[in-house]
Amino acid sequence: MSTASPSPQSESRPRLVVLTTETTPPPSGAAVFEELAEVTWTDAEGLPQAIAGAQILLVWDFFSGALREAWPHADALEWVHVAAAGVDSLLFDELRQSPVVVTNAHGAFETPIAEFVLASILAHDKQLHRSERLQRERTWQHRETQLTAGSATLVIGTGGIGRATARLLRAVGMEVMGAGRTARQDPDFGTIIASDELAEHVGWADHVVLIAPLTEQTRGLVGHEVLERMKPTAHLINAGRGALVDEPALIAALQEGRIAAASLDVVSQEPLPQESPLWEMDNVHLSAHMSGDVVGWRDTLSDQFERNLRAWVQGRPLTNEVDKQKGYVRGS
Repeated sequence: MSTASPSPQSESRPRLVVLTTETTPPPSGAAVFEELAEVTWTDAEGLPQAIAGAQILLVWDFFSGALREAWPHADALEWVHVAAAGVDSLLFDELRQSPVVVTNAHGAFETPIAEFVLASILAHDKQLHRSERLQRERTWQHRETQLTAGSATLVIGTGGIGRATARLLRAVGMEVMGAGRTARQDPDFGTIIASDELAEHVGWADHVVLIAPLTEQTRGLVGHEVLERMKPTAHLINAGRGALVDEPALIAALQEGRIAAASLDVVSQEPLPQESPLWEMDNVHLSAHMSGDVVGWRDTLSDQFERNLRAWVQGRPLTNEVDKQKGYVRGS
């Protein structure tokens, strides 16, 4: 798949390649893109041919790593925009070392994911998953549930999504602490601990929330040592990336009752393989990488890129520029 829009004024407009798939809904701003740029629509297979001579790449198929293979053909590339908050699927050494600017969808998912985390905590504390199972079994069973207000949550990842999560959890009366690159005091988190000291502090938390970007420093961050230091009543929520967690170690901890439960919106391999034991574990609650995908989310992503495309055409600075060495937006 590789199609170009007609362009009577193409000489004065930048060339934009949109990397997508046949089944992915197109951006709502597609018509505007084609007013501002000479647009070629392509899939991963057609990217090497399509990207030659193009200044801009929109990665609308946002988990695609196709640019790595097409890189030798990207002879004019100046800017890549990824329609996602995470850029771990995109980055590779040659792109990091190049002058190509990378931007992302920073800011689009903060409130939806914060709400998803709160919903996961409430569902766990109020035993909503168990209530649903009992209803299907036609069993009337009175139980006592956990008070959420006053419970302790450690939010791993102090960027925009983590910050929105901390604010929301504090608003319902929870105690919050953050984990980030450096230890410090913060108006939203109160205390932020250094991520490399996670094992020393994780035992404080009733809920441990993962929203950190996936980088070489955060890959496998929650492994055997951290899981061993968690409370046996602790609840792990991963709304970041599956590879932030040592999945076999997590499965073992859950099976052996060393932690109480996990709510996983992301896993190490997606879709989750049918043979994974996570499917049938009563103390695991799965969702299909959808914590940020509220109604209208694709329109939000399209609008973000359209604003940046207008800025590019008009010679203004781009927003949401990613620090390619660190893997996230500077200052987020």
